[in-house]
Amino acid sequence: MQPMKQIEVVAAIIHDGAGRVFATQRGYGEWKDGWEFPGGKMEPGETPEEALKREILEELETNIVVERLVQTVEWDYPQFRLTMHCYWCSVASGQLTLKEHEAARWLTREQLDSVDWLPADRVVVDRLKQ
Repeated sequence: MQPMKQIEVVAAIIHDGAGRVFATQRGYGEWKDGWEFPGGKMEPGETPEEALKREILEELETNIVVERLVQTVEWDYPQFRLTMHCYWCSVASGQLTLKEHEAARWLTREQLDSVDWLPADRVVVDRLKQ
């Protein structure tokens, strides 16, 4: 039996002054249409914070301030084991332009359950609702 593939990613919980968080809908791949916090894979030699700033700039044409680690989620998907480092972030500059996602929404705490989150992101959503 082959060991499960490991994937390590970073995710941005981008918040605004009104207490809302930014959710994005995947536009590609096996998990297309699922909702997630934006981010992506870390490159060799990058810190999680550097990777997150790079990914958000690439995906959303936005510069962010990485404020603090909220939690690290370990989740077993059928094809791989995911380690996702989730950071509380704010927009420094840019307009959150969708380059890879098909949709996005700003959600209040009460609206967090209004989208169909990917399983690992659901762990973070449950924490945010507390």
